[in-house]
Amino acid sequence: MGIMIEILIFGVAKDIVGTDKLSIDIPPSSTVRDLKNLLQSTYPMLPESMIAINTKYANDEQAISQTDEIALIPPTNGG
Repeated sequence: MGIMIEILIFGVAKDIVGTDKLSIDIPPSSTVRDLKNLLQSTYPMLPESMIAINTKYANDEQAISQTDEIALIPPTNGG
């Protein structure tokens, strides 16, 4: 059995996913890379995005726990 996590969705990713908050079930030993792969396979139009865990950008090897606050932050255009 997996763990249920909630992901806050920002920017253009919100339009692609269709919501600003997504609840998904992931395996207990999942990393940020696993989450990115899952999101990319579920939402192929999703741009490569950063994941923040507990308000800090996370590297791909970081483990995810059920109590983490997770945010999906797509690239932004600035000038």
